[in-house]
Amino acid sequence: MAPLDNTSGVWKSGRGKGRKTPKGRQLDDQAHSDILDLLGDRPRNRDLLIEFLHLVQDQFGHISAAHIRALSEEMRVGQAEIYEVASFYAHFDVVKEGETPPPALTIRVCDSLSCELAGAEQLKQALEDGMDPTQVRVLRAPCMGRCDTAPVLEIGHNHIDHASVAKVEAAIAAEDTHAHLPQYEGYRAYAIAGGYEVLKDLRANGDWEAVQDKVLSAGLRGLGGAGFPSGKKWGFVRMNEGPRYLAVNGDEGEPGTFKDRYYLERTPHVFLEGMLIAAWAVEAEKAFIYMRDEYPAVLEILRREIAALEAAGIVEEGYIDLRRGAGAYICGEESAMIESIEGKRGEPRHRPPFVAQVGIFGQPTLVHNVETLYWVTKINREGPECLNAVEKNGRKGLRSYSVSGRVKNPGVHLLPAGSTILDVIEAAGGMLDGHAFKAYQPGGPSSGLLPAHMDDIPLDFDTLQPHGSFIGSAAVVVLSDQDSARDAALNMLRFFEDESCGQCTPCRVGCEKAVKLMQAEKWDQDLLEELSAAMIDTSICGLGQAAPNPIRLTIKHFPEEV
Repeated sequence: MAPLDNTSGVWKSGRGKGRKTPKGRQLDDQAHSDILDLLGDRPRNRDLLIEFLHLVQDQFGHISAAHIRALSEEMRVGQAEIYEVASFYAHFDVVKEGETPPPALTIRVCDSLSCELAGAEQLKQALEDGMDPTQVRVLRAPCMGRCDTAPVLEIGHNHIDHASVAKVEAAIAAEDTHAHLPQYEGYRAYAIAGGYEVLKDLRANGDWEAVQDKVLSAGLRGLGGAGFPSGKKWGFVRMNEGPRYLAVNGDEGEPGTFKDRYYLERTPHVFLEGMLIAAWAVEAEKAFIYMRDEYPAVLEILRREIAALEAAGIVEEGYIDLRRGAGAYICGEESAMIESIEGKRGEPRHRPPFVAQVGIFGQPTLVHNVETLYWVTKINREGPECLNAVEKNGRKGLRSYSVSGRVKNPGVHLLPAGSTILDVIEAAGGMLDGHAFKAYQPGGPSSGLLPAHMDDIPLDFDTLQPHGSFIGSAAVVVLSDQDSARDAALNMLRFFEDESCGQCTPCRVGCEKAVKLMQAEKWDQDLLEELSAAMIDTSICGLGQAAPNPIRLTIKHFPEEV
């Protein structure tokens, strides 16, 4: 009998066994070349992942598995990590091996409340019936911040206001898929009119505490929706050891809101100077602007005007870092926005610690809304009186109301903060002919619906809370006797179902269950109330906590419909 070690076998010869390549997806030379061309000499920083994914999506119309592998190679980041980020955001189309990429052209039809009232559902159906699905993809999409021109859709990056099938066909025939820039005040015009003189003076001999006191005396509060006194944030951030950052929350995704876009498309430098004043006040080493991807014209305006500021020596090159969102409403929550700025999934963080202590890259971060910074400039140029001298119904200040729905002149209306819904409707030209005022949404879907008879409440911070609502970003949608409160509430919950980040079960599952329950012929009110209470008590962030408001207020004020 032969010794064991003389036994012949494949394991002994080594032929036919072993791998020629490592396990997993192999690096494709062409895909790697594509990524090298797109990234150029940009630093391969982990926080730039979302920016790089945009480059791939814009160039190829989707993000292939081969490109994820090549991006992984360049950034030294795992493919799974890149995939989980790319798949989180609505504007990235991840295509796996063997899957068919989406058509070259995508049409996104807004289905928020204002657009639904204006016939968006019928428009989407007509487009689906009339377009070749191999050439054109038609998708429903959340609010695009153009509620004053509903219904709205986006072909590529070209927004079509008061959209119709004929307008879409004309745009496709003309290959008009790019953003159109409105007329706006550029750097030269702004500087000639005295722009940036306040900033220069403050940098030379200003006292940040004096500026903080001026902002506080004006009564300015956070205009992204939370309403926290703006000046107080500065002191909270400065008390923490640096380096410190500033982050601008330009992700106004609350359906019905478009005030930030209104100001940015007209006077971007009023905002930019306010941002630089706030950055000076907290000694920020860098300023990040996080702007929603649904605003391609605003993104281009900001790119141009930031370059103009750098050329004029107002800021050093790279001091202002413009970041592009990717279609995620949750990134309007400040900690989710910071996660996204860091190149990650936009999932809210647990608090404490608060972002004033631990924000971008773990450093103290000042977060402000676009309109808040617009008013910082106004207050420093014109004095606190530009806000606190206005008084109505016991409320001081001004509010930018985004008004849409069944009114004659939808748009942004700057009114005293003590204005009631009747004042807002009057400013918007009154109700449409043949429509009687029935209900209103005072501050986006999160604020729910209030009935017409509650028409004497000042639409300001702290005045709506006793009624189970709040002003939020002052996104006012007006409904008439031709509209269903029940259908409006369902529209709002569908939005929350789509936009829940999925991190916490109460919100992720709660929104889905609420939508199913609300589709029943008759609502199970006890079960909906139990579900609402669980969501409010246990959700991580404001999305899940506020999502039940449309349910509760519809049951309370429109019981005959449910």
